[in-house]
Parts: sequence; structure tokens; C-alpha cells
Amino acid sequence: MTANSDIADDQLAAAPPRPVILPPPPQRSRVMGMLIEHPTLWIGAALLVLVTAMAIFAPLVATSDPSALNPAQRVLPPSAEAWFGTDMMGRDIYSRTVYGARVSLIVGAGVAIFASVIGLTIGLLSGFVRWADNIIMRVMDGLMSIPAILLAIALMTLMRGGSVFNVILAITIAEIPRVARLTRSVVLSVREQPYVEAGTACGTSTFGIIWYHIMPNTLAPLTVQATYICASAMITEAILSFIGAGTPTSIPSWGNIMAEGRALWQVKPNVVFFPAVFLSITVLAVNLVGDGLRDAVDPRLAKQV
Repeated sequence: MTANSDIADDQLAAAPPRPVILPPPPQRSRVMGMLIEHPTLWIGAALLVLVTAMAIFAPLVATSDPSALNPAQRVLPPSAEAWFGTDMMGRDIYSRTVYGARVSLIVGAGVAIFASVIGLTIGLLSGFVRWADNIIMRVMDGLMSIPAILLAIALMTLMRGGSVFNVILAITIAEIPRVARLTRSVVLSVREQPYVEAGTACGTSTFGIIWYHIMPNTLAPLTVQATYICASAMITEAILSFIGAGTPTSIPSWGNIMAEGRALWQVKPNVVFFPAVFLSITVLAVNLVGDGLRDAVDPRLAKQV
């Protein structure tokens, strides 16, 4: 028994140690990982959520009717009753600023969606259908040769009526060429890939090639571009309203508020200051989201910066 025990002990000593199996690390969602790795994304998203919540719950956040006139309380400084003061007609600037977020967000989101969908369709057609490429791109080049703000002003003049829908339509037409050219550049590089040629050789239809192989590759850069279009559209809407070519003055928008207070800028800067700050914060939030998405989609860009 002693000899057998010694042999068994020698065998145990000579045996390699058993590997220690550690529990797998906790899995985190792709969204959470993206937010942690790209702080600009979650900072911009947090600011954008706050502005969006303010716009959605404007009746609860605002302290008064944004269109209520009170001539006896004109051009008051910020106080406990009127947090941002009042304008030349006695309207509460804080309430008008809160409701103005709705116009900017609707215009920005509407332009981003419509321009992305229409530009994606035009870019796919131009990049994949060779005979239509020259015709479509010459039209897009002609539109891009005109500054976006001037083109939007001209379109608003032709429409002869200021409304939120007309503003969205005018800015969308000015932004479509940017999306179309971006989509076309992606399509031109993707359509030469071996898997696209293999799909064509297997008899896949043109629609199937575009839908299953080409369009998915355009969604990531298109999403990033849509955020920049959203920010640009909000600035353009404010400019149009500021010069009187945008939404009617009866609709509270940040551009209208600043336009009505520009005559009082030197003596009552609060009339212009607060809507300008909210516009800047919203545009900054959208741009931060776009930068974060860009870095997440192509990490090489983040390493180069």
C-alpha cells in the first residue's frame, strides 16, 4: 500500500495543473459599448434627449401661452414671473423659446429623413445604372453650385407662403445633392466587389443586388451624414425665419424670436440671447452625435484625429 501510494503521489505531482476556468465576463450590449467608447456620442445624445423632451412636453414646461399678448408687460428683464423676460408685445420669451424647440426639431428631423430617402434613391440609381449617371450628376452639380441658403430663399419665394412644410421642402431640395453624391461614391466602390459580381453571375436581379448587397453598405455613412444635415437644416430654418422668409411670425420659432428682438439687441440682449443659446446647444448636440457615430462607424478616423 505504501509503494502504491508513493507511485500515485508521483503521478499526481508529475501531472500538469488543471486550467482554472474563469466565468465569462459580463456581456454588454453594442449600444452600451458604443456609448462608453465614444463619450461625444452620449453627451450629444443626452443633450438632444433633454431638448426633445422639452419640446414634447412644452405645455407642461412652459409657464404661459407663447402667443399671449400683454402690452403692459413689454420688454421686461428676466424675473421670477418671466424667466427670460418679455418681448416688445409682452409675450413671455421663455415660453416662446420652449415652443420654438418644436419647430427646429421638426424641421431638422424632417429634412434629414426626406433628404436621406430621396438622396439615397438618386445615389443608388446614379451609381448602379451607368447610362443615367451623367444626367443625374449634372443636375446634382447644378443644384450644388447654388449656395443652400440662397436656393432655399428662392424656393420659399416661389412657394409664396411661409409654413413649416414649405420650409422643410425648400431645405430638403437644397440638401438632396449632398446625400446623392455620398451614396453614389459608396455605390461606385461597392459594385466592383467580388460578392456583387458573384451575385450577378448567379442570376440575381438588379433590384436584388441593390437591396441586399449595395444599399446596406450605404446606411452607416448615410446615418452620419443625416445628423449633419439635421443640424444644418435647423440653422437654415433659423436664418430663413430671421430674414422673414421662413415660418410665419405667428409660429414661435427661434429664428422668429431673434428676428423680433434684433432691434432691441443693444438695450435688451436677453430677447435674442436665450433663443440663440438654445439653438446653439441643439445644433451642438446633433453635431456631437454625428461625430460619435462617425468614430463608431470608422474607428480609423478617431485614431487619425
